[in-house]
Amino acid sequence: MKKTTTQFLWHNQVFLLTALLAWAFTGGVSQGKNAVVIQADFGGAVMEGIAYGVSKDLDIFHVRPLINLYDIDQAARSFEYTAPYWPSGTVFVSVVDPGVGTVRKSVVLKTKSGHYFVSPDNGTLSLVAKSLGIEAVREIDESVNRRKGSERSHTFHGRDVYSFTGARLAAGVIDFEGVGPLLEAKVVQLDNVKPYIEGKSAFGMVYTAQGRLGNTASRIDMETFDKLGIKEGEIVEVTFRHKGEIVWQQDVPFSKTFGEVPLGEPLLFINSSYFLAMAINQGNFAATHDIHHGKDWTMEIRKKS
Repeated sequence: MKKTTTQFLWHNQVFLLTALLAWAFTGGVSQGKNAVVIQADFGGAVMEGIAYGVSKDLDIFHVRPLINLYDIDQAARSFEYTAPYWPSGTVFVSVVDPGVGTVRKSVVLKTKSGHYFVSPDNGTLSLVAKSLGIEAVREIDESVNRRKGSERSHTFHGRDVYSFTGARLAAGVIDFEGVGPLLEAKVVQLDNVKPYIEGKSAFGMVYTAQGRLGNTASRIDMETFDKLGIKEGEIVEVTFRHKGEIVWQQDVPFSKTFGEVPLGEPLLFINSSYFLAMAINQGNFAATHDIHHGKDWTMEIRKKS
């Protein structure tokens, strides 16, 4: 039976109203597939290829520069720094896995911010779990979420399990419940030394000292540093120690930015992750003074006056 003009217009109005309501309830934002963001301590495009094979509609990104080999602490810091700038629903995949194939669990962490993190539970998730909050943790069920034909491979979970699972989650092939069984809402923690105040000094572990810029950052956060009462422009004494032995010590200005000191001169500043760090204006502090990072390395900031 043919529709009358009135029926045709009425159906069009209903369709338009339904579309407008859907747009309103989703905040006017397209509910398309989520992005996949991959970080690893090795190069190549294998993992991106696996994700793309799950869905050609996915947006896939690789964090650069690469994480240092086997550096779980750096992987954790990379997540902590990168994730808050991506929208809720983004799926992050991390493959820094010196214990691949051993008893460590392969998991997906969902944070209270709505982000997903696919990773070995080896400490990589410790910082982002604290900063974004744990909504739930699920162990990856490899009987479902594993690349077909890879069952006898035990040394490349980044390719066979993590990228595959992350892409399936981002593309909507599975939902979070489809990842696998629910675990206790906790993740493995890194053995990081917390910052502290002693007398007129703040102490903190050196957590990064590499890269082209060579800026050398500590775990001394702004809250801890502010207890010293140091103002911008003041001169402070900065000391780096390795296993308690002084490696470098000098008076430097606490500056707002690099250009406040002459070229080639050092400065103390608050970095983009809101921790206290050392740099050389247009130089490489870590390389110049042979500073490294890890729990055996500490930075001390001492108020002079």
